[in-house]
Amino acid sequence: MDQLSDNKFVIHQVPGSLAVARLDPKADVPTWSGTGSLCAVVRTPDELTVVCDQTVVPEHVITEGGWVALAVEGPLSFSMVGVLVSLLEPLAANKIPVFVLSTFDTDYILVKAERAEVAKQVLRSNGHHVE
Repeated sequence: MDQLSDNKFVIHQVPGSLAVARLDPKADVPTWSGTGSLCAVVRTPDELTVVCDQTVVPEHVITEGGWVALAVEGPLSFSMVGVLVSLLEPLAANKIPVFVLSTFDTDYILVKAERAEVAKQVLRSNGHHVE
């Protein structure tokens, strides 16, 4: 992990444009869900959510496209406190909507493509190193 200092992080933009899709909670995980540089599948009793390359999501699927992912360089220890707060508070203060994913090693903040440059500048101005 390349943590700059307490709760200041190195952040990389993940290549590609992503979609967040909503499917029926009992639906099979679609074969297209594993496409792209970042993909995630989350099932709850109420829905099946898929994050993947937006170009592969069928037209009939409920979707919100146009996201880009900002990856926090990891791995991040599970004992770390305040990681997402240090990143999300400045984005919220600048009215930048987000969709967040976490993995075993790190966190991903999805922002709309048209707000990505503003989001990166906000994070830089709050001491994070955005590459």
